[in-house]
Amino acid sequence: MVHYLSQTILSFSRSSRIQSGLYRLVSHAHYLMGIGAGSDVTTSGEKSVIELLKSSTQLMGRPLCIFDVGANKGQYLTLLSQSLMGRQLQIHAFEPNRVAYQALYSRMSGNENMMLNNMALGRETGKADLFFDEEGSVLGSLAKRRLDHYRIRFQHSEQVQVETLDNYCLRRDISEIDLLKLDVEGFEYDVLRGGIRMFNERRVRMVAFEFGGANIDTPVFFQDFFYFFRKCGMSNIFKVTPSGYLYRISKYREQDEQFLTTNFLAIREE
Repeated sequence: MVHYLSQTILSFSRSSRIQSGLYRLVSHAHYLMGIGAGSDVTTSGEKSVIELLKSSTQLMGRPLCIFDVGANKGQYLTLLSQSLMGRQLQIHAFEPNRVAYQALYSRMSGNENMMLNNMALGRETGKADLFFDEEGSVLGSLAKRRLDHYRIRFQHSEQVQVETLDNYCLRRDISEIDLLKLDVEGFEYDVLRGGIRMFNERRVRMVAFEFGGANIDTPVFFQDFFYFFRKCGMSNIFKVTPSGYLYRISKYREQDEQFLTTNFLAIREE
């Protein structure tokens, strides 16, 4: 009976119309799971990460130290400022693109609690080429991405300064980071590797990071992130969904290699 039903369903699915319908159904399911829902900070569910940080009783009574790496024009910083209004903050923002940084500076320079840096964070200190499709683009990356399928061409570039997380924290005498937010178009893993001392010494409490299409161009896999955090005592890894629900990823599965912009959160074990 089971075999008969299975064969009937398979036969039923031998149709372009049914396959297209299944594709749409899966796409909607993926979105609700957070897969491909991470592009817009206002609808991605990322506010739940900030609320989690805000509600932590362990962080009461002292300024929150937050790093926004890949700040662009301040979209995430605006959400931070609104959500954490009334809390003492120490924010360090990084944006290597000249035009995006100018917009960021115009928007945020009046805030004395923010340190704005016109540079990238990466695996090692030096200079690198930043590629982008247009001035101030949110797609700017240290990889010359191939996006012909979206009719996007990375035809512009500029040389930018690259610093490591470890070196920056040493220079600024930063002993602990409460939230490290990473949105650097495929180079999130490089930022983590450049902060290996901070992670090995358990000086980072939470990491919010993107994983998606840019990781095809890098290339870096979700598996790399999973085992990095596990080794550093941050095995509490969650997928951020648009509803704000944080779905726990307790073990690595190959199906997690979904190259659509998705937000994740890793939390240090206490």
